[in-house]
Amino acid sequence: MGNHQLTSLIKMANQIAANNTHIGDETAEAEMVANHLTKFWARSMKAQIKEYLESDGSELLPIAKKAVASL
Repeated sequence: MGNHQLTSLIKMANQIAANNTHIGDETAEAEMVANHLTKFWARSMKAQIKEYLESDGSELLPIAKKAVASL
């Protein structure tokens, strides 16, 4: 997996998470992000972001981390 590719996935996951912070319930927000990733991300993209979370994950927002962990 290329570094640029991973950087893009992290950025997208964080943007999706940031766009769902209006709910005010972290669990519901993470669920909405996870649903989006499940519906619209390719299996390979989900695998890459999960691998990143398991190895580091430091650049993911807390909501994005919860969402990716639930995939």
